[in-house]
Amino acid sequence: MPMAHAAALELAGDRPVSAPSLSRFLSEWAGADDRRRALAGLVSTIAEAAMPLALRLAMARLPGDPAAPVAKNVSGDVQKALDLAAHEHILDALCKAPVARVVSEEAGEPILLDEAGLLDVAIDPIDGSGSIGTGAPLGLLFAVFPKGKSFLRPGRDILAAGYVSFGHSVDLGFSLGEGVFLATLDPRDGLFRIAGRAPDLLEKTRTIAFNASNHRHFPPGLRRYIDDCLAGREGPRGEDVNMRWIAAAVGDLHRILLNGGLFLYPADARPGYGKGHLRLLYEAFPIAFLIEQAGGAATDGYGPILARTPADIHEKTALVFGSAAEVATVQSYLNA
Repeated sequence: MPMAHAAALELAGDRPVSAPSLSRFLSEWAGADDRRRALAGLVSTIAEAAMPLALRLAMARLPGDPAAPVAKNVSGDVQKALDLAAHEHILDALCKAPVARVVSEEAGEPILLDEAGLLDVAIDPIDGSGSIGTGAPLGLLFAVFPKGKSFLRPGRDILAAGYVSFGHSVDLGFSLGEGVFLATLDPRDGLFRIAGRAPDLLEKTRTIAFNASNHRHFPPGLRRYIDDCLAGREGPRGEDVNMRWIAAAVGDLHRILLNGGLFLYPADARPGYGKGHLRLLYEAFPIAFLIEQAGGAATDGYGPILARTPADIHEKTALVFGSAAEVATVQSYLNA
């Protein structure tokens, strides 16, 4: 790139990167405590595993079609080539962490890695995989539990959770039970650096994310809520509402943690969607943990997501998350 053109990319406020690396931050947080060191090591492992995954996503179709269908998972969803490749890649990485068992969206049963491990991990290696190969934002989600005999336990048992958002930047959001921290991959040196703590979510919002094409299938109360939002300042809410829909929960989660908002993926009347579509254990649980840590709320429409106990490792759920007052408003419409 000619120097004159490169100089044009220098933005007001640019400054040398001085943010601490993720590894330094986690090391200082963990100290000499064994459980903290195990959690820190796990987050570092997932962050490191995300780097080659981000590179493969950035290459799109150049080395081959990452969206080529290869199989179906236990839930009946089409598995794409990168779904399975990411699953195997993440499993290989987690073998280096203190992990006993793993539940993955792409595996029918829990996977034993190390009986001596201190932690159990539930993970979705590629969230939003319907958009693989299109350049749209994708993500990774994980929840960490203390080692146990089963993954069928309440969301309140979670020790830590996080996500990686693959967009024009590669961002890691994570919580170790002390708020939500954000890190960004610096392409200049290949290090994740701490960008700061996620701001506390405002209780109210005028931005909602939902798939408008499913409006006719929504429960009556939710249709009334959407209609009142769309009526804008002339309607009962007395204010205009913006709509954002990324079609990958991680993308909306990252945006909501930064800017506030509300996300809706309800149960609806379509065949197979009567209990919702997102997986409780490795999608809704980590999102709910992070959102609560940021001062927001997450519900299935009737009660807190983290109060749930899955009956199956691939159980589906409705999910509403974001600004607490707006989540409560949605619940009031659903229960009216």
